[in-house]
Amino acid sequence: MASNSFFFLHVLVMFSLASMALSDSLSPSFYDHVCPQALPAIKRVVEDAIRQERRMGASLLRLHFHDCFVNGCDASILLDKTATIDSEKTAVPNNNSIRGFDVIDKIKLEVDKYCGRAIVSCADIVAVAARDSVVATDNLVKKYSTNLGSFSKDFVESMIKMGNIKPLTGNQGQIRLNCRNVN
Repeated sequence: MASNSFFFLHVLVMFSLASMALSDSLSPSFYDHVCPQALPAIKRVVEDAIRQERRMGASLLRLHFHDCFVNGCDASILLDKTATIDSEKTAVPNNNSIRGFDVIDKIKLEVDKYCGRAIVSCADIVAVAARDSVVATDNLVKKYSTNLGSFSKDFVESMIKMGNIKPLTGNQGQIRLNCRNVN
């Protein structure tokens, strides 16, 4: 099971970075030349965020997915709503469900500090953070594949938390006559 998980994660990492590798003008070693500390700084912040909250790895991957899904991998998911910008953050599928913005902000501060200037694009930060988080939502996969009790305990806790999200009680909902339609 662990080898299947590793293969899946490998494919996922390759997919998530495809947007960076498909262009002739982009290079996976670009930051090795302009700021060698950039990628290690991203990795450190991501690993620290995941140590503080295990779900953050999945959140960073989801952030990258939703960024790329709308209009390409351009970090537009990070933009706050303004009078001229209808933010993706508050779009119906993302509103109050997309997470990890604070981690991206922390990465940006760290990377700019190490590089001495703003040289790493926000889109690259989101993509590399997703890659590094998958390598880091890998140790958790290995742990769960070898310790079913740990997985079961965490799964039960997460299902209880999810079930407690805005439950409708009393007269707040309706008993539908047909589950496909409101009464």
